[in-house]
Amino acid sequence: MEHIPSSPTRSHAKDGDDPLDTSSDDDCLDDAFGGLAALPVEVSERRPTCLRCRRPQKVCLCPFLPAQPLDVSTCLYIVQHPAEESRVLRTVPLLAACLPPEKCNVIIGRRFNEAKNPELAEVCQDSRTLILYPGPNSQNLEELVQRPEEGDKTHNIILIDGTWSQAKNIFLKNSMLHLPKQVQLNRSLSSQYVIRTQPTNICLSTLECAAVALSILECNDIFQEVLLRPLKALCSFQLEHGAQIHHSKEHLLKNGMYDKTKPKNKRKIKRLEKLVTDRNCLLR
Repeated sequence: MEHIPSSPTRSHAKDGDDPLDTSSDDDCLDDAFGGLAALPVEVSERRPTCLRCRRPQKVCLCPFLPAQPLDVSTCLYIVQHPAEESRVLRTVPLLAACLPPEKCNVIIGRRFNEAKNPELAEVCQDSRTLILYPGPNSQNLEELVQRPEEGDKTHNIILIDGTWSQAKNIFLKNSMLHLPKQVQLNRSLSSQYVIRTQPTNICLSTLECAAVALSILECNDIFQEVLLRPLKALCSFQLEHGAQIHHSKEHLLKNGMYDKTKPKNKRKIKRLEKLVTDRNCLLR
């Protein structure tokens, strides 16, 4: 927050004129700028926003949200990159609108530690906590919850919200996020978030990842259906008003449609080539 310095206090003499009195100077300034004060001030009007879905009221998505927050036992923790706050078409507000406030916690930042984020640190140390992040050490979430020692647990699940590179940096640079069991989704799903470009055909938005994870952990596919309803409505509305379908980078590369100049850096070239064959479900 910007701090505005306070004006220095000025003592006034009881008798006679104060040699430091600047009232005449102030009068001159008043004469010079008094006309400006009379000019009408243009106030920029912001569109009224729906308090539940966080969308402008004219394009409110509440009709597509559940009438009441979903009754879930799983607790979600969304670790969100600060850049996501300024994005217009975000999925986390829709996710939060579908769940009880205490079941969807959004924690914004790049670096986290026990001193600044004691709640997140406690969650990461909890044996019931899982982090949804693909990689060689990740376990299939569906197989994990089918194990006798895991089946009856009420889980916490951490998701990282940001672009793939942002999510990767957050995960690698925060050791506390390495404490929970690492899981991934092995279901063959195509993202329905078609108004933003995905790295691969099976990369899912944060809302989609949460929807699939909750349907697995709660043993009820209705959660996936209900949570995806507002996302489908959002995409349909945007497409009806001029938005274009964004194919994944994987699709563009496979079909010779990738029109950006390919990088000269070998590591970046390998990363693009990997998109064609990598079948991990990545958080976007």
